[in-house]
Amino acid sequence: MVDKEFGLNDIVEMKKQHPCGTNRWKIIRMGMDIRIKCEGCEHSIMMPRKDFVRKIKKILVKHEQ
Repeated sequence: MVDKEFGLNDIVEMKKQHPCGTNRWKIIRMGMDIRIKCEGCEHSIMMPRKDFVRKIKKILVKHEQ
C-alpha cells in the first residue's frame, strides 16, 4: 500500500492525469475537503478527503517546513 502521509504544499501524483497532460498536483488546502492545483495549467479542484485518499497514487515531493 502507498504511504498516505501527505501534507500542505506536497506535490502528488493522482491515478488519472489532468486533461492538460500533466499529472503533478500541489495540495493547497486541507481539511474535510482537499483542494489541489494542477502544476501544468494552474486549474484547481476540490474533492472530499475520502475521495482524495482513494485517488492518490504517490507523493512526488514532500514540502519541507
